[in-house]
Amino acid sequence: MGVYAVLRERMPNLLLEENFSLARHTTIGCGGVAEACAHPRSVFEAAKLFRLLESENIPHFVLGAGANVLPSENNFAGTVVKLDKIDGSSLHGGLLVGAGTTGGALLAFARENALTGFEPFAGIPMTVGGAICMNAGVREKYFGETVQKVLAVERGKLRVFSQNDCKFGVKSSIFQENIVVLRALLKAGTDDKKAIRARERFFLERRLRLPKGRSMGCVFKNPPQISAGALIEACGLKGERMGGAVVSHVHANFILNEGGTASDVRSLIGHIKQIVKNKTGIELNEEVRYLPPF
Repeated sequence: MGVYAVLRERMPNLLLEENFSLARHTTIGCGGVAEACAHPRSVFEAAKLFRLLESENIPHFVLGAGANVLPSENNFAGTVVKLDKIDGSSLHGGLLVGAGTTGGALLAFARENALTGFEPFAGIPMTVGGAICMNAGVREKYFGETVQKVLAVERGKLRVFSQNDCKFGVKSSIFQENIVVLRALLKAGTDDKKAIRARERFFLERRLRLPKGRSMGCVFKNPPQISAGALIEACGLKGERMGGAVVSHVHANFILNEGGTASDVRSLIGHIKQIVKNKTGIELNEEVRYLPPF
């Protein structure tokens, strides 16, 4: 029995898609097809789903907004889990937000309620769950700084994590270790709505200078004391190409997909790392995730 049939039989009320295209649901625009995509509609249904996936050894991974990920072009004999139905924001001793809430929806709610602290994330393609998992951010602020508590599912059980429990680091957190964010209590300041909107516009305008086209966002974490983009550019790699994947002429830490495959992108990533290591001795580390591992 296939993955879709197993999930349909064991969880008949689960919102489920068959033959889910990863290329259509990731910002890089390449990848194969997953047998199923599950959309749990509550934290309790999500916990039940992950218990089932783990007890039946069904391969799975969570997909947020589809940025900062590189899916294999091979078909995936498992299920994608999207938390887009666990969304929304409310005020309960802080800002309570569902993992599937988009960055745009979070900023709109915050602005309407005169809450500040999220403006640096304006324009970043993200969901709250993905932003916490990857500790997304810009040089001014990382998303982990906004977190008070997180409700997550670990080995099929719901658990509350404090800010310290989350182990936030540079583009990293404990939630990259098979622990799935479901909801979060965020902290925010207060300010005038016009001032909040002005700061949002500043960060949105700055993002307009980033490369246009299909990409994963920044590919590599910044090494100490230097940006990865500056390092790659200094090694003469702007415009470097493998198949349909090319290093952006605008920002060297971006790889654009110009009709290529996931293997083209992965090969170019490996090539960049090797050249930079040979020329500078610096080992670049990716901030993108490979889904599923390949």
